[in-house]
Amino acid sequence: MMLRLTWTQPEDLVPHALAAARADGIAVDDLADWWTTAGGSLHAPGSGATKDPAPPALRRLARELLSQVDEREAPAALRAAEPDGLDEILALARPVTVASPGMDLPDRVHGAWLGRAAGCLLGKPVEKIPREGIRAIAQSTGNWPISRYFTEVGLDGELASRYPWNRRSRPTSLLENIDGMPEDDDLNFPLIALDLLERHGDGFTTDDVAQSWLANLPGGRVFTAERIAYRNLLDGYEPEVAGRVGNPFRDWIGAQIRTDVYGWTHPGDPVTSARLAWTDAHLTHGRNGVYGAMFAAAACSAAVVAGSVAEVLAAGLSVVPPESRFAAAIRMGAELADLSTEDALDQVYARYGDLHWVHVLNNAATLGYALARGDGDYTTTITTAVTGGWDTDSTGATAGSIAGALTGAKGLPPEWVVPLRNRLASTVPGFDGIGFDTLARRTLALVRKS
Repeated sequence: MMLRLTWTQPEDLVPHALAAARADGIAVDDLADWWTTAGGSLHAPGSGATKDPAPPALRRLARELLSQVDEREAPAALRAAEPDGLDEILALARPVTVASPGMDLPDRVHGAWLGRAAGCLLGKPVEKIPREGIRAIAQSTGNWPISRYFTEVGLDGELASRYPWNRRSRPTSLLENIDGMPEDDDLNFPLIALDLLERHGDGFTTDDVAQSWLANLPGGRVFTAERIAYRNLLDGYEPEVAGRVGNPFRDWIGAQIRTDVYGWTHPGDPVTSARLAWTDAHLTHGRNGVYGAMFAAAACSAAVVAGSVAEVLAAGLSVVPPESRFAAAIRMGAELADLSTEDALDQVYARYGDLHWVHVLNNAATLGYALARGDGDYTTTITTAVTGGWDTDSTGATAGSIAGALTGAKGLPPEWVVPLRNRLASTVPGFDGIGFDTLARRTLALVRKS
């Protein structure tokens, strides 16, 4: 049996690279024709790897085509509206002031950690299950509209076969199996960020991020753009360019899940939070993938001090280019807040339904809707985010982080928090079994230093 690594096989990356280039307005029809004439497929594998490896000649061609895609630039108008450089991005930013209504910052930060974990845990077992499958599973188990963690107790057997659980999540993330917060990359990356700030302060560099990953994260614990950058680091590319070589996932959601801590440690300072997020995200992502990271950091900066979701959304949008596709996706979702969940999601799917389930834009529109629809209510926010489908654990985590911060730990519903048992599993050194109260205290210690 041949080893088939997900998200790294050249022949599997080509369809993703062609789709990403076309989304950026880059002409690649000649490369697509070359690929299909040689016997390559334009079907992008949904979970990272096709069953069988390509013949050596086709694999060599795949490497060549990936290199050629890298050499082609997006149209000037798109590059102007969606720059990659930090200074160019912030030149388009529209800074806002975030008011602080006398909040209890320790409770807010604790609520953000708990909220992120619970939102992630809700979405874990149904990650990448289609939206209609999530609804069918919930209805079959008496959990529709979603109001608690998923269960397979009472689940119809035919549905269980048609919509299988995420195999890695099922043993730890279904209601009957939960015993603390299981390991997840949506929590591992915030731990990495916390450790970076503790070691280096706000002066950490993209090189520091790369070194931390190589020291603390096995390659099998990173995915999509992160895995490509990790591979490139091992191949000798410097951190400044590692994310730009053969990486068709630069507009995907991976960077957005890494940056909440930069906001929590800089309450009410969206711009500084976004700068730190860019330094981290720049290792792996570009354009809209980076904007997702900057938005999340800025929104989290606001969420631990603000009094409303509107302020949080404004803070998040203030640091990303207003004409970018990411900003448009967040705005679209938020503008649907008064519609029913099904009607709103129908519109989101009509606009973004052709994108991969890990892409940042479809998930951003879902996030914008969940935040605006929930309007600070924790349960409504995370259940709406997960009902939307796609990358349910990542979107659930970010939505939960923001709503949890606005609510505070003391106000979070016990049905979401108690199963966490104040315990987080992780392979990141020094963090396995840590309590969320301890994470909150360590986060607050960084606030006092900044």
